[in-house]
Amino acid sequence: MSPSTPRLCRALLCSFLIALFTNSAFAAAPPGEPTHPAHQWKAIQLVISDQLQALKAGDGAKALTHAAPGIQERFATPETFLHMVRNGYGALLDARYTTFLEGAIIGGNTVQPLRLVLPDDTVMVALYQMEKQQDGAWRITGCVIAPSTVLAT
Repeated sequence: MSPSTPRLCRALLCSFLIALFTNSAFAAAPPGEPTHPAHQWKAIQLVISDQLQALKAGDGAKALTHAAPGIQERFATPETFLHMVRNGYGALLDARYTTFLEGAIIGGNTVQPLRLVLPDDTVMVALYQMEKQQDGAWRITGCVIAPSTVLAT
C-alpha cells in the first residue's frame, strides 16, 4: 500500500458520507445493518457537545482531550488545535443552532452527523468520525463539513 492509499480511502469515504448525510431524504440504516446501542450514541454525542462547548469558549486544552490520540499528536498544542479549528472549521463556531442527526456505521466507521444552522440560515452538516478507545471512551478522529440540501426555517 502506498503512503497515499489511506489518504485516498479517507477521501472516498468522506465523499460517500457527504453524499449520504447531506441528502435531505436520508433515512436510518436498513434493518440488519450494524449499529451501536442508544447509550453509545448518547456518549458519542456528549463527546462532540463537550468539544464544541470548549471550542466556543476558546479552551483548546479541553477541546483537544476529546480528540483521538493521532489528532492530539498531530496538533500537539491547544493553540495549534484551536488555530486549525478556527481556520478550517469556522462553521462549528459560527452555528446559531445545532442538532444531532441519526448516526451510522459505514464501512466499519462510526459516523455522527451534526446539522449546523449558520447565522445567515445556511445549513451545513458536520460529519464526525468517532473511534472507541481501549478504555471504552469515544474520541473524535476527524470531521468533514459539507453543505446540506435542507433549508433552515
